[in-house]
Amino acid sequence: MIKLNIKNETSRLRAVILGTAKSNGPIPAVEDCYDPKSVEHVLSGTYPKEADMITEMDAVLEVFKKYDVKVYRPEVIENCNQIFSRDIAFVIEDKIIRANILPDREEEVEAIQYICDQIDVNNRIILPEDCHVEGGDVMPWNDYIFIGTYSGEDYPDLITARTNMDAVIAIQELFPEKTVKSFELRKSNTNAKENALHLDCCFQPIGKGKAIIHKNGFLVQKEYQWLVDFFGKDNVFEITKDEMYQMNSNVFSISEDVIISEKNFTRLNTWLRSEGFTVEEVPYAEISKQEGLLRCTTMPLIRD
Repeated sequence: MIKLNIKNETSRLRAVILGTAKSNGPIPAVEDCYDPKSVEHVLSGTYPKEADMITEMDAVLEVFKKYDVKVYRPEVIENCNQIFSRDIAFVIEDKIIRANILPDREEEVEAIQYICDQIDVNNRIILPEDCHVEGGDVMPWNDYIFIGTYSGEDYPDLITARTNMDAVIAIQELFPEKTVKSFELRKSNTNAKENALHLDCCFQPIGKGKAIIHKNGFLVQKEYQWLVDFFGKDNVFEITKDEMYQMNSNVFSISEDVIISEKNFTRLNTWLRSEGFTVEEVPYAEISKQEGLLRCTTMPLIRD
C-alpha cells in the first residue's frame, strides 16, 4: 500500500509520479490545443519533438534517483500526451483527489490507475462533476490550501480556465480544519503572456519561507498583496512577464533547500543560490512550449 502524505510543497520528497513523453502523439491541430502557448508553437513550426521531451524528462528522473526518490510513471498510452501528471490528480494530506479535467484527457487518469489501486480506497476522492479542478491550481501549504480559480461569466468560453469556485468549496468541505484561500487568475485563450493557466504558472512557495510570484497573473490586486504580505516582501522573488511566459515560477522542490529548475532561468537560479538553495538545473525548454514546466509534470505522493 502507498501511504500518502502531502502537507506542503517543500518537505522532503519520498515518492512522486513523473509524467511521460513516450508515444506523445502527432503535433496537435490548432483547434485541439489546450492553451495559447501550444498554439503559438504549432503555428510557428517550433512545437517540441517527442525525442527532445523524453531527454528532458530523463534528466529529471536522474535528479530524483540522486536524491533517492521513488518514481512512478504512467502506463504509456499510444499517441497520448501524458506529460503533465499534475493535471490529472493531486494529493492533500493522505487523500488523492482526482481532477475533473478536460474530457479529452480521461485516458490519462486510467494510466495511473495501477498507482491508485495501491492507495486505501477511502482515501481516493472523486469530486462532483460540477467541480472543475486541476492540480496546477492547488497548493497545500501546511494549515492553508492555496487555490487558483476563475469566476468570470466567460468561464465556459475560456479553455484556459481550469478550476471553478464549486471545486474551491468542495475542497474546503473535504479539509474543514484548513484555511482555503482562492486567487482569481488572469486568463487569455489567445495571449500566452497574459494567461496564468494555473496558479503555479504565476506563483509558487519554495523552502525557507520564500516564494516566487508574478503580479500580473492575479486579477485582484489585494489577493496578490495578501500573498506578498503572507511571505514577507523580502522573501518574495518577483518575476517579469517574460519570465512568467518562460514558466519561471514552475520549479519543483525536492526539499526545503533543494530545487529542480530550468537551466536557462539565470536570474532566478542565481537568486536561489544566493538564498542558500541547492539548484539542480535541467533542460526543460521544449516541455515549456506546452505552457507547463517542472511542477506540472510531477505529482508528489509522499513527503516527510
